[in-house]
Amino acid sequence: MTRHNAGRMVVLELARKEGMGELVFDKKINALVGKGKIVGPAFAKASTGKEKVQIILPETFMNKSGNALKNIITSVKKAENLIVVHDDIDLPLGKIKISFGKNSGGHKGVESVIKAVKTINFTRVRIGISATNAKGVVKKPSGDKFLDYIVGKFKPAELAEMKKTAKKSAEALSMIVTGGAEKAMGEFN
Repeated sequence: MTRHNAGRMVVLELARKEGMGELVFDKKINALVGKGKIVGPAFAKASTGKEKVQIILPETFMNKSGNALKNIITSVKKAENLIVVHDDIDLPLGKIKISFGKNSGGHKGVESVIKAVKTINFTRVRIGISATNAKGVVKKPSGDKFLDYIVGKFKPAELAEMKKTAKKSAEALSMIVTGGAEKAMGEFN
């Protein structure tokens, strides 16, 4: 329930929503893995309205997340189907932002993924974790407080907001998988 695990919370919500059951530890890639299908709405690109997915939650330090993908995402073409969900200190709590082909923005976990898959051409779903002032401007901690804030647990009111964000983000992930990232960007950004 830490801010740095916001992405993980979203992916677990997607797995729950889609009835994927419990994720299983894969020793080879040091990650929890789940497989299932995302059932899309009528606009879905798949003729059946269902898309097969694999969920991978690395069981490593955040800045080694890419290690779980090295043997799975073996080409630039495969990377185009990759969706990375992660926390973002530059966004206010409750806000999500979907992008494709962007640099890491300084996020060490995303840098690890880019290094492992050898491209920036994958979809990112950024989950805001920062507090805001009365005018809605992000208040990012700095110096010694930065790390403590990132790895700190959500306060009860923040956790309630994060649960709503996880549900909304799981919907965005479903739309990305079944309708494409551009459609999801138009709907959720």
